[in-house]
Amino acid sequence: MSETLESSGARGRLFVVSAPSGTGKTSLVKALMEREPQVRFSVSYTTRQPRQNEIPGRDYHFVSPERFAAMVKNDEFLEHARVFDNDYGTGMRAVQDALSMGEQLLLEIDWQGARQVRSRLPEAVSIFILPPSRSALEERLTARSTDSDAVIQRRLGDAARDLSHWAEFDYAVINDRFERALEDLRAIVEGRGEHLLAKRAEVERLAGSLVS
Repeated sequence: MSETLESSGARGRLFVVSAPSGTGKTSLVKALMEREPQVRFSVSYTTRQPRQNEIPGRDYHFVSPERFAAMVKNDEFLEHARVFDNDYGTGMRAVQDALSMGEQLLLEIDWQGARQVRSRLPEAVSIFILPPSRSALEERLTARSTDSDAVIQRRLGDAARDLSHWAEFDYAVINDRFERALEDLRAIVEGRGEHLLAKRAEVERLAGSLVS
């Protein structure tokens, strides 16, 4: 993707939230949307099958691999990535329209997608969520009933790789206590998150222990 997304004159803001599986990212994002009704969730496209309680059009646009490949060919994505044998992508037109209308838009995507967004929309605000410890990450992944043991082990194996990209983000939130992490997210969205910049000593120490 060499094209840069035009955003001159756009009044809206795009927030990109990323984290390894098991950090509680999805729960935090849903709670944030309830507390900050002016922020709208951007629904991504994916080729994976819906999980229990997921609703097409609300959680994801579920499409076939063939449809997804055609969209990539037609340059219809702001970002797209392959994660755990499935494809995920953010529709460019929907983002352009939302920002031109002055909306506050939130993307919940992985670090690969976040990197693509930054290259095409540098003013996007990127947020990385970390678990408080390696053991907490393992406990959260094991407690999820939607994934098999093989998938859990694979996700644990990939977590260190994902966590190694924390320094690419503008802000970092440590999800130790849910309510505190939620308030940190709200602070960033409301423009008062100066104390939550990613490159701070607390995060650097934690990330080092998680990656090693």
